[in-house]
Amino acid sequence: MRNRLLLLFVLFSMVSGAQNIVELSLFDSKSKEVVRNANVLVEIGDTSYSGISDATGKISFVLPQGKASFTVTHYKYNEKKFTQNIKTSTVKRIINISLVYIREQHIGEVVVSAPGIPQIVYGSNRVHVSDYEILTDGRIILLAYPKQLKKGSELLIYDGRKVIGQFEVEYKAEELIHDYRGNAHIVCEDKVLGIKIQGKNIGLSVLERNYFMRYVAPIVDSNASKLYFSTFDENYPAFDYFYFDQEDSTYAKIMGVTDELMMELYRSEIKWVDTRTRIWAKNKERETGIDAEVIIGANYFTQSLYYKELYAPLFHRNDTLFVFDYYKDQLKMFNKNGETLDSIPIYHHYNKRKTGWKAGLIQDQKTGQIYGVYERGGYCYIGHVDTETGEINRQIKLKNKYAHENQINGNYVYYIYRPYESAQKKFLYKERLPYDFGKAEVLKEGVVWQEEESL
Repeated sequence: MRNRLLLLFVLFSMVSGAQNIVELSLFDSKSKEVVRNANVLVEIGDTSYSGISDATGKISFVLPQGKASFTVTHYKYNEKKFTQNIKTSTVKRIINISLVYIREQHIGEVVVSAPGIPQIVYGSNRVHVSDYEILTDGRIILLAYPKQLKKGSELLIYDGRKVIGQFEVEYKAEELIHDYRGNAHIVCEDKVLGIKIQGKNIGLSVLERNYFMRYVAPIVDSNASKLYFSTFDENYPAFDYFYFDQEDSTYAKIMGVTDELMMELYRSEIKWVDTRTRIWAKNKERETGIDAEVIIGANYFTQSLYYKELYAPLFHRNDTLFVFDYYKDQLKMFNKNGETLDSIPIYHHYNKRKTGWKAGLIQDQKTGQIYGVYERGGYCYIGHVDTETGEINRQIKLKNKYAHENQINGNYVYYIYRPYESAQKKFLYKERLPYDFGKAEVLKEGVVWQEEESL
């Protein structure tokens, strides 16, 4: 009896002071490979234990009862902390620990495209893309139509992955344009619809077309105070650039543009009209103060094959204004106050039949770089204009034939295209240009404004 009691006492003592074996097995959360040489610290009350995982990713501790705090560290992995209640057990306890690689960062898909490879930006089996505007936040406003633009059009907001907003246009739409603040508008037959986007919602405001084209569309804002204008009239072969400062009401001319040969022919047209027409023009001169020669030229010479509208665009990049005066073969540069900085010769517009020059310049609305547009054999060529020399040293041929509605944004050229004799609708494409120009301060393109009523 006494021996039996002694045996029970010994067994009780062994259990009350029992040491429990805990084994940690460490592995990579992604590859599931074992993690060796990890530091493990275990704290129970005032006592701490530490060790390093072996080649199999395991480490064992003999621990007393209690609440244990574990800390696992490794230079390649995020620190791992956890707690466990250690209870008396005669069986080894195994704990599997998953560690996350510290240098791993999950990001969205990044597509890097090589220059010259067309990418479809937007395409649909239901509607054609007629026109588009790229917003500053990367979203694109699309003017689309199922069959014919003037018989039913839609306005779509595209975020690069899906259409997040849609609106049916009530009026007969023609194109999309933007004002000097970058706000997009739909030009319709006799109205202009201002587009306001809030999230996925589209709001429209209606303006009379004549008012918008005369007073809003042509203005280009260089900064918080200055507005740049021109006296361009499509029926007159000369105009002036000037600016107006809203802070101090300063009004100053920047420069004038004139096609001297066209002007001579324009004003000479009065010599060839009949007497009745000449008398009518003289009467108009007394009523309006406009020369009879100009009235005849605007109403008759502009209808001939010899008349061409002037093209001498103004662009802005950072603190410099660039005016391409093709009638004097000069690229003129001014500061934001209209003061002359420099002038260099330009000749990239010569030999139109050979080069395919289309009298068109495009500015990248992010980088401010300026590009010339050429067309040969149905293919569009984009040439970067070096504003230090005035030359186009290289022309980039777009992959798809008959691409149109070209815009350049962030070193990419965007265009609308449908394969020839294909059932495909008109899609919006883009191609990477072989340039990596940085961002610049840029004004919205298109400086055209009339001071006088059309003749």
